[in-house]
Amino acid sequence: MSIDADPTDPGPELLAFLTERHLATLSTVRPDGRLHVVPVGFTYEPGRRLARVITFASSRKARNVAATPGGLAVLCQVDAGRWVTLEGTAVLRSDDAANAEATHRYASRYRTPRDRADRVTIEIEVQRIVGVWTKGS
Repeated sequence: MSIDADPTDPGPELLAFLTERHLATLSTVRPDGRLHVVPVGFTYEPGRRLARVITFASSRKARNVAATPGGLAVLCQVDAGRWVTLEGTAVLRSDDAANAEATHRYASRYRTPRDRADRVTIEIEVQRIVGVWTKGS
């Protein structure tokens, strides 16, 4: 049975799961209404309810978010029987400060990404978190 978590205060066990090195899928909506689902690395900042995905400007996911700022985006991380889904609205950020912060957080969770002149950041304001993240559930 899945449970909901407070996006601002998800609790220590969920925060630990969200900092382990796992990939997730990011679902965005294409301009024609079809879903686009792609594996990504992401980070989560609970105090701001903000998930971040770094990418490049011409990627399909970035173009989808740019076409519908404030549109729905969903991240889903899975590890065996544990999973978590973060649902929210996404915007595309290309400013240096947003990219630097997202890149720093990505490097802390995964590895330092290679430099890109066309780096952009998808920021998702998380409204809902649902899943099963306790071991042995």
